Amino acid sequence: MKKSIYIMALGAFGIITTEFGVIGILPALVKEFNVSVDTAGWLLSGFALTVALAGPFTNMLTARMNRKTVMCLVLGIFVISNLLSAVAPNFTVLMIARILPAFLHPVFWAVSMTAASKQAGPKDAPKAIAIVMAGLSVATVLGVPLTTYMADLFSWRASFVLSAVINLLAFGALALLAPSMPVNEADASPKSQVKILGNLHLWVKLLTSTIMLAGMFATYGYLAEYLEKVSHMSGVQISIMLLVFGGTGIIGNWATGIALSKNIPVTSRLFLLALVVMHVLAYKFGGLFIPMVGILSVWGFVHTGGFLVANLHVINGIHGTALDFVNSLLPSFFNAGITLGTLLGGFVIAHYGIHQVIWMTVPLLLVALALSFVKQAQTQKVAEKTTAEVPEHEPEPDQVAVSE
Repeated sequence: MKKSIYIMALGAFGIITTEFGVIGILPALVKEFNVSVDTAGWLLSGFALTVALAGPFTNMLTARMNRKTVMCLVLGIFVISNLLSAVAPNFTVLMIARILPAFLHPVFWAVSMTAASKQAGPKDAPKAIAIVMAGLSVATVLGVPLTTYMADLFSWRASFVLSAVINLLAFGALALLAPSMPVNEADASPKSQVKILGNLHLWVKLLTSTIMLAGMFATYGYLAEYLEKVSHMSGVQISIMLLVFGGTGIIGNWATGIALSKNIPVTSRLFLLALVVMHVLAYKFGGLFIPMVGILSVWGFVHTGGFLVANLHVINGIHGTALDFVNSLLPSFFNAGITLGTLLGGFVIAHYGIHQVIWMTVPLLLVALALSFVKQAQTQKVAEKTTAEVPEHEPEPDQVAVSE
């Protein structure tokens, strides 16, 4: 694999750490700025909502720019954003500093996926995409405990400084070591990409993945607060638990990838069922320290595979220029799910208390599970109407190698 692919993975780690890093420091921000938990939750949901709304437009605006230039621009903005967040004098400034880079977040995601695939060539494209996705996966499981630890060791401002340093390293490496990545005009043509929007099967898969992520983040977005208020853990204990959650998550992500390469529908449904079970157990034993340690370990193992499940569920079977366009849509729909989940979770917390947030997650996951069966029936109905750009068939092993 070319070194620039690993650099893009580092960039993905940086921007995802920036997005999710606030989860572990929400309690500190609530106290610092004297705001409610659901208001502080907008630092996550507002970021995600901006990504969801801006994604398709910012990708079209930058479609003809050199891919290396675009990614350097995105990482540079993320460095500035984190530094502004670190010195924010009030919640309003912090919110603005968080929202600004969110406009370019989906650009990096779509560009890095496509650029990695093209640099590696058709044979190694799945492996290249998997490497970049590893940056996202590791960030979702290690970014939160890292920023939480920095906040506990120094202050919440140090968490943003850490995120800035990570993005700066990726920016420097990309600028100095990555080759120029000019755009193929045919791939940049909107007309050649948007044909995929006529495929009803794609919309069913996007809806399923969006609701699944909403269910995941309705509780996970407030996990640090849950551990503090329900499990009565200290700041240090929360940091350790989040690290355990992330550590088992890395193993879980690998195991989920292997399972997905065998059977995507079955693995996706087992994932949803396992996550429902973990949330019910967290509700029942949330106030007991020792049981929660075990629950969090298994919860992290299951939870972290969610992005991989959602990603492969959507892009499976899509090829050509349509893949570029769908890659640009994924951040919008995934972050729409995160936004929906954190907003619904915040609503439950504000009206019924943090302990009850579990009962927002469980119904969402069950709806996603039900939709996975609807999708299977829908495939048969849509297959005859599908364009040649999107063949509806079970993938060959090399098509799902991304999960490994």
